[in-house]
Amino acid sequence: AWLARPEDRAKAPGLMVFQEAFGVNGHIREVCEKFAAEGFVALAPEIYHRTAPGQEFAYTDFPAVKEHMAAMTLGTIEADVRAAAAWFDQDRQAGGNALGAVGYCMGGRLAYLANTMVPLACAASYYGGQLHTFADRAPKLHGPHLFIWGGLDMAVTWEQRPLLLDAVKEAKKPFIDMVISDARHGFNCDMRPDVYSGAAARQARALTRACLHEHLS
Repeated sequence: AWLARPEDRAKAPGLMVFQEAFGVNGHIREVCEKFAAEGFVALAPEIYHRTAPGQEFAYTDFPAVKEHMAAMTLGTIEADVRAAAAWFDQDRQAGGNALGAVGYCMGGRLAYLANTMVPLACAASYYGGQLHTFADRAPKLHGPHLFIWGGLDMAVTWEQRPLLLDAVKEAKKPFIDMVISDARHGFNCDMRPDVYSGAAARQARALTRACLHEHLS
Protein backbone atom coordinates (compact mmCIF):
# COMPACT_ATOMS: atom_id res chain seq x y z
CA ALA A 1 0.00 0.00 0.00
CA TRP A 2 0.95 3.63 -0.37
CA LEU A 3 0.63 5.63 2.85
CA ALA A 4 0.45 9.40 3.24
CA ARG A 5 0.16 11.09 6.65
CA PRO A 6 -0.68 14.55 7.92
CA GLU A 7 2.45 15.00 9.99
CA ASP A 8 1.23 18.12 11.82
CA ARG A 9 -1.33 16.38 14.04
CA ALA A 10 -1.41 13.55 16.57
CA LYS A 11 -4.81 12.21 15.54
CA ALA A 12 -6.55 12.21 12.16
CA PRO A 13 -9.39 10.35 10.43
CA GLY A 14 -8.52 7.49 8.10
CA LEU A 15 -9.25 7.30 4.39
CA MET A 16 -8.95 4.28 2.10
CA VAL A 17 -8.01 5.40 -1.42
CA PHE A 18 -8.83 2.82 -4.08
CA GLN A 19 -6.84 2.66 -7.30
CA GLU A 20 -7.93 2.83 -10.88
CA ALA A 21 -7.39 -0.29 -12.98
CA PHE A 22 -3.81 0.78 -13.67
CA GLY A 23 -2.32 0.21 -10.22
CA VAL A 24 -1.17 2.35 -7.32
CA ASN A 25 0.61 4.64 -9.74
CA GLY A 26 1.84 8.21 -9.61
CA HIS A 27 -1.64 9.65 -9.89
CA ILE A 28 -3.04 7.59 -7.00
CA ARG A 29 0.00 8.38 -4.87
CA GLU A 30 -0.50 12.07 -5.59
CA VAL A 31 -4.17 11.79 -4.62
CA CYS A 32 -3.13 10.26 -1.30
CA GLU A 33 -0.64 13.07 -0.65
CA LYS A 34 -3.30 15.70 -1.33
CA PHE A 35 -5.74 14.07 1.10
CA ALA A 36 -2.98 13.85 3.70
CA ALA A 37 -2.35 17.58 3.27
CA GLU A 38 -6.03 18.12 4.08
CA GLY A 39 -5.79 16.19 7.33
CA PHE A 40 -6.47 12.53 6.49
CA VAL A 41 -4.36 9.43 6.97
CA ALA A 42 -4.61 8.18 3.38
CA LEU A 43 -3.84 4.56 2.50
CA ALA A 44 -4.05 3.12 -1.03
CA PRO A 45 -4.09 -0.71 -0.87
CA GLU A 46 -2.42 -2.49 -3.76
CA ILE A 47 -5.38 -4.52 -5.03
CA TYR A 48 -3.32 -6.53 -7.55
CA HIS A 49 -0.85 -7.77 -4.93
CA ARG A 50 -1.84 -11.39 -5.62
CA THR A 51 -1.22 -11.33 -9.37
CA ALA A 52 0.91 -8.27 -10.18
CA PRO A 53 2.65 -7.06 -7.00
CA GLY A 54 4.25 -3.66 -7.39
CA GLN A 55 3.24 -3.27 -11.02
CA GLU A 56 1.88 -0.16 -12.69
CA PHE A 57 0.26 -0.19 -16.11
CA ALA A 58 0.18 2.42 -18.85
CA TYR A 59 -3.13 4.17 -19.43
CA THR A 60 -2.82 3.16 -23.06
CA ASP A 61 -2.51 -0.55 -22.24
CA PHE A 62 -5.88 -1.54 -20.79
CA PRO A 63 -5.66 -5.10 -22.20
CA ALA A 64 -2.72 -5.74 -19.85
CA VAL A 65 -4.85 -5.17 -16.74
CA LYS A 66 -7.80 -7.35 -17.75
CA GLU A 67 -6.40 -10.59 -16.34
CA HIS A 68 -5.69 -8.93 -13.01
CA MET A 69 -9.16 -7.43 -12.82
CA ALA A 70 -10.65 -10.82 -13.71
CA ALA A 71 -8.72 -12.44 -10.85
CA MET A 72 -10.45 -10.22 -8.30
CA THR A 73 -13.40 -11.72 -6.41
CA LEU A 74 -15.71 -10.42 -3.73
CA GLY A 75 -13.82 -12.61 -1.32
CA THR A 76 -10.39 -11.19 -2.14
CA ILE A 77 -11.75 -7.64 -2.17
CA GLU A 78 -13.33 -8.10 1.24
CA ALA A 79 -10.11 -9.60 2.60
CA ASP A 80 -8.18 -6.53 1.47
CA VAL A 81 -10.80 -4.10 2.75
CA ARG A 82 -10.89 -5.75 6.16
CA ALA A 83 -7.10 -5.89 6.32
CA ALA A 84 -6.90 -2.16 5.58
CA ALA A 85 -9.61 -1.38 8.16
CA ALA A 86 -7.73 -3.44 10.75
CA TRP A 87 -4.54 -1.53 9.96
CA PHE A 88 -6.34 1.77 10.54
CA ASP A 89 -7.66 0.50 13.87
CA GLN A 90 -4.10 -0.04 15.10
CA ASP A 91 -2.54 3.07 13.58
CA ARG A 92 -1.13 5.69 15.96
CA GLN A 93 -2.94 8.53 14.19
CA ALA A 94 -6.10 6.99 12.76
CA GLY A 95 -6.88 4.43 15.45
CA GLY A 96 -10.20 5.13 17.13
CA ASN A 97 -11.19 7.76 14.58
CA ALA A 98 -13.77 7.69 11.78
CA LEU A 99 -12.87 5.85 8.58
CA GLY A 100 -13.94 6.64 5.02
CA ALA A 101 -13.12 5.63 1.46
CA VAL A 102 -12.76 7.18 -1.96
CA GLY A 103 -12.11 5.44 -5.26
CA TYR A 104 -11.73 6.15 -8.96
CA CYS A 105 -12.92 4.04 -11.91
CA MET A 106 -12.40 0.45 -10.72
CA GLY A 107 -11.67 2.01 -7.34
CA GLY A 108 -15.06 3.66 -7.39
CA ARG A 109 -16.58 0.20 -7.41
CA LEU A 110 -14.22 -0.86 -4.61
CA ALA A 111 -15.16 2.14 -2.46
CA TYR A 112 -18.83 1.23 -2.81
CA LEU A 113 -18.14 -2.40 -1.95
CA ALA A 114 -16.00 -1.35 1.01
CA ASN A 115 -18.92 0.70 2.32
CA THR A 116 -20.98 -2.51 2.29
CA MET A 117 -18.26 -4.57 3.98
CA VAL A 118 -16.99 -2.52 6.92
CA PRO A 119 -18.61 0.30 8.96
CA LEU A 120 -17.38 3.34 7.05
CA ALA A 121 -18.54 6.78 8.10
CA CYS A 122 -18.87 7.76 4.41
CA ALA A 123 -17.47 6.91 1.00
CA ALA A 124 -17.17 8.44 -2.47
CA SER A 125 -17.13 6.74 -5.86
CA TYR A 126 -15.85 8.53 -8.96
CA TYR A 127 -17.27 7.01 -12.18
CA GLY A 128 -17.35 3.53 -10.66
CA GLY A 129 -17.44 0.89 -13.38
CA GLN A 130 -20.03 -1.91 -13.21
CA LEU A 131 -21.55 -0.51 -10.03
CA HIS A 132 -25.03 -1.38 -11.24
CA THR A 133 -24.14 -5.08 -11.10
CA PHE A 134 -23.80 -4.73 -7.31
CA ALA A 135 -27.11 -2.95 -6.77
CA ASP A 136 -28.27 -5.84 -4.58
CA ARG A 137 -25.67 -4.83 -1.98
CA ALA A 138 -27.25 -1.39 -1.43
CA PRO A 139 -29.04 -2.47 1.80
CA LYS A 140 -25.60 -3.22 3.29
CA LEU A 141 -24.26 0.32 2.88
CA HIS A 142 -23.01 1.67 6.20
CA GLY A 143 -22.24 5.37 5.72
CA PRO A 144 -23.59 8.01 3.31
CA HIS A 145 -22.29 7.51 -0.21
CA LEU A 146 -21.29 10.11 -2.79
CA PHE A 147 -21.59 9.06 -6.43
CA ILE A 148 -19.82 11.24 -9.02
CA TRP A 149 -20.23 10.63 -12.74
CA GLY A 150 -19.25 12.13 -16.07
CA GLY A 151 -22.13 12.78 -18.43
CA LEU A 152 -19.95 11.90 -21.45
CA ASP A 153 -18.73 8.64 -19.89
CA MET A 154 -18.91 5.87 -22.46
CA ALA A 155 -18.05 3.17 -19.90
CA VAL A 156 -20.73 4.04 -17.33
CA THR A 157 -23.83 5.04 -19.28
CA TRP A 158 -26.91 7.07 -18.38
CA GLU A 159 -28.91 3.83 -18.57
CA GLN A 160 -26.76 1.99 -16.03
CA ARG A 161 -26.74 4.54 -13.22
CA PRO A 162 -30.47 4.40 -12.31
CA LEU A 163 -30.19 0.66 -11.78
CA LEU A 164 -27.88 1.38 -8.85
CA LEU A 165 -29.42 4.58 -7.56
CA ASP A 166 -32.94 3.14 -7.50
CA ALA A 167 -31.64 0.31 -5.31
CA VAL A 168 -29.95 2.75 -2.94
CA LYS A 169 -33.16 4.79 -2.72
CA GLU A 170 -35.24 1.68 -2.12
CA ALA A 171 -32.85 0.66 0.67
CA LYS A 172 -33.34 4.14 2.20
CA LYS A 173 -29.61 4.76 2.39
CA PRO A 174 -28.33 8.37 2.35
CA PHE A 175 -26.47 9.37 -0.80
CA ILE A 176 -25.53 12.25 -3.08
CA ASP A 177 -25.65 11.85 -6.86
CA MET A 178 -23.50 14.29 -8.87
CA VAL A 179 -23.35 14.27 -12.67
CA ILE A 180 -21.01 16.64 -14.52
CA SER A 181 -22.64 16.65 -17.93
CA ASP A 182 -19.60 17.55 -20.05
CA ALA A 183 -17.05 15.31 -18.26
CA ARG A 184 -15.62 12.04 -19.54
CA HIS A 185 -14.65 8.82 -17.80
CA GLY A 186 -11.42 9.47 -15.88
CA PHE A 187 -11.90 13.25 -15.77
CA ASN A 188 -10.17 13.52 -12.39
CA CYS A 189 -6.83 12.16 -13.63
CA ASP A 190 -4.49 14.94 -14.76
CA MET A 191 -2.11 12.32 -16.19
CA ARG A 192 -4.66 11.53 -18.90
CA PRO A 193 -4.87 14.67 -21.06
CA ASP A 194 -7.37 13.04 -23.40
CA VAL A 195 -10.05 12.87 -20.68
CA TYR A 196 -8.89 15.20 -17.87
CA SER A 197 -11.06 18.18 -17.05
CA GLY A 198 -9.68 20.63 -14.52
CA ALA A 199 -13.05 22.28 -13.97
CA ALA A 200 -14.82 18.96 -13.40
CA ALA A 201 -12.05 17.69 -11.13
CA ARG A 202 -12.16 20.83 -8.98
CA GLN A 203 -15.93 20.74 -8.61
CA ALA A 204 -15.96 17.04 -7.78
CA ARG A 205 -13.12 17.43 -5.32
CA ALA A 206 -14.87 20.31 -3.56
CA LEU A 207 -17.95 18.17 -2.95
CA THR A 208 -15.82 15.18 -1.95
CA ARG A 209 -13.88 17.30 0.52
CA ALA A 210 -17.10 18.68 2.00
CA CYS A 211 -18.54 15.20 2.48
CA LEU A 212 -15.38 13.80 4.03
CA HIS A 213 -15.00 16.67 6.47
CA GLU A 214 -18.70 16.52 7.34
CA HIS A 215 -18.67 12.83 8.22
CA LEU A 216 -15.06 12.12 9.22
CA SER A 217 -13.64 15.20 10.90
